[in-house]
Amino acid sequence: MLMASAPSPLSLRLGREGLNALEEIARRRGVSRAEAARQAITETAERERRRTGLAAEARSLMKDQRYVSEAREVASLMEQLRGPW
Repeated sequence: MLMASAPSPLSLRLGREGLNALEEIARRRGVSRAEAARQAITETAERERRRTGLAAEARSLMKDQRYVSEAREVASLMEQLRGPW
């Protein structure tokens, strides 16, 4: 039976601001600094994936003239409903 090797450890210099932020995350979540760092990296990667996906979706929608027309119509109706300042 083959065992997967553990990922190699990572060493980095955070600086005072980074270390303070990491300690705050760890304290608020009740986890170690190492676990807080793992969570923060995973969460940041997920946000980047979502952001990239949303940007691609927005670009796709902007190419759809029917969608653009409908969005402009909805914006115009909302502006009318808002009324005068």
